[in-house]
Amino acid sequence: MTDDDVQRAAGIRAKIMDGLSRAERALFTRPAPKSARAQMKFLRTREKGSTKTLAERLGVSRKTVERYLSGASRKPQKRLQAALVKETEAEWQPQLRAQARQRAATSAGLVISCRAYFGFGPEGTSDAGRVRDISVAVSPSHADAILAAQESGATDSDLHKLVAEAIADAYFRQGGGGRAGVEVQFEDVEWLDIAF
Repeated sequence: MTDDDVQRAAGIRAKIMDGLSRAERALFTRPAPKSARAQMKFLRTREKGSTKTLAERLGVSRKTVERYLSGASRKPQKRLQAALVKETEAEWQPQLRAQARQRAATSAGLVISCRAYFGFGPEGTSDAGRVRDISVAVSPSHADAILAAQESGATDSDLHKLVAEAIADAYFRQGGGGRAGVEVQFEDVEWLDIAF
């Protein structure tokens, strides 16, 4: 695999992970804390009051955490701000996210919308590879596989294959139609959105 292939795969996974994160944020019934102090307080409660564990989680010193909790510091550096937002959103309203994931994996599935290169037929036919805008509801079994892979920290290629297979089954292989065994290419993702 060349360096370009590795970077493209990382970019695709980042788009898939971003799509899943945006889908979860859309579920929130209350806004997550915005200020650094409020985020620190929230995360400290999630760490059962331990500033030491919170400091390790954020990659900062314990004194830094204490300065934000006391209000002595207010505006974090970009790296710390990004970590605070990421960790706060990862912990915010866990029951709501768990219910949505359970519903997607058992009955509702996911809706995946994207603009990417898809193809499976010979050149000159309507099935030839080209950039397509696709919005499709994927089955609960595919949703379960994608969400389980995300939770377990799947590799770039595994997550990409699962999303490609879900889109291929729902869009290109729907109802059989003689396309049951067709191999679908899914590459060069420009954007990708996922909805519960």
